Amino acid sequence: MEKRGNCEHLEYLKTILDSVADGVFTVDAEMRITTFNRAAEEITGYAASEAVGRRCSDIFRAGVCSSGCPLREAQETGEAVVNRELDITDKDNRRVPISISASVLRNAQGQAVGGVETFRDLSLINVLKREIKEKYSFRDLVSRNPVMRRLFDVLPDVAATEATVLLNGDSGTGKELFTRAVHDLSPRREGPLVVVNCGALPEPLLEAEIFGARKGAYTGSVENRPGRLEMARGGTLFLDEIGDLPLPLQVKLLRVLENKEYQPLGAKSPLKADVRFVAATHRDLEEMVAEGSFRRDLYFRINVVQLKIPPLRERPEDIPLLIDMALDRFNGRYAKKIRGFSSEALKVLLRYQYPGNVRELLNIVEQTVILCRNGEIGIDQLPPAVFLHNPGQEAEKPDNAAQPPQMSRETLADLLAHHNGNRTQMARELGVDRTTLWRWMKKNGIAV
Repeated sequence: MEKRGNCEHLEYLKTILDSVADGVFTVDAEMRITTFNRAAEEITGYAASEAVGRRCSDIFRAGVCSSGCPLREAQETGEAVVNRELDITDKDNRRVPISISASVLRNAQGQAVGGVETFRDLSLINVLKREIKEKYSFRDLVSRNPVMRRLFDVLPDVAATEATVLLNGDSGTGKELFTRAVHDLSPRREGPLVVVNCGALPEPLLEAEIFGARKGAYTGSVENRPGRLEMARGGTLFLDEIGDLPLPLQVKLLRVLENKEYQPLGAKSPLKADVRFVAATHRDLEEMVAEGSFRRDLYFRINVVQLKIPPLRERPEDIPLLIDMALDRFNGRYAKKIRGFSSEALKVLLRYQYPGNVRELLNIVEQTVILCRNGEIGIDQLPPAVFLHNPGQEAEKPDNAAQPPQMSRETLADLLAHHNGNRTQMARELGVDRTTLWRWMKKNGIAV
């Protein structure tokens, strides 16, 4: 009777495990598989009858099986391994990306008798991530913000002309990336893209930097020096922070724009300028024109096509995309495998106002990737500045500005990919319960 009861109990346990969407298997002290649920069969391609009794390394054939096995790590340290991403090879020799969690398996007396591992197939999530990246990427720019998407839409038309472009936006919004996109899409793409920062040098040096100088033009000038206008011949000249250009140089630049001619310092005759101009500023040039610190005629010359880039605080829906992009970049640069930010840390980053815009966000991600010692960046690893600008935000619920503007299918799919399918983390980020999230997903035709 007792034996029958044990059999019924084991059958009931198997039914529970087979109902779980994630793959689940257990191993004994010798790393031989003792249980293997239905989801594990579907993900690996091996039937439970083929897997049970074999070493898990024979079934999963992952690079970490020989060194860095999560199950062995959990058994050796006594601490659980959570959501570690890796690739396995299934029965048909296909690569399958998975996210795994492993912990020690103990008997009733608390003795370690093996290990248990759960794993989730990330194939669909990775496909979603690729689709999202392709959908919201334009050259080296990423955004799902409607204003930014409209800018992406007009860039090819703007780039195809020779019109001077004025980029207006706060420092760190990506004006140089927009310039690179304009150049790469233009007929001048084979020529050079040359950058000059109009606020980086005093007036005499800046004049020589832009227009060039002939030998003997000034004290210390012992040879001919080409200017950026000459260096950019056949390509694009990017005048960054043009609002800082001194008035005397504004007059000279106006002549270049009007007549396509310029004269290097000390030169006896003018030269022809063969460049396309892109200018950028974070300042209000119309206000400067009214004050008399920027020439009205020059403003009209450079303002043929003006593209206003919104600051990051006005497009918080871009923050998860930018974080993913930055994590890919810095994981590769520093040989790390950081999965992402905890939901609490992500809430902080969503609410931060970013006075330094995208540049500041990238800097934050780089800092935290360098300092992070595990797979997830927590709230304690964020720099103090994100809290100083948002006092008391840990205890507050994110306001509507920090949430996606609408629960469209694309937004939900994006968040699903960002959280590797974890609905609990999605609901937490959105500030709703799982039932509400379930309704949204069902309404948008996303598998729940």
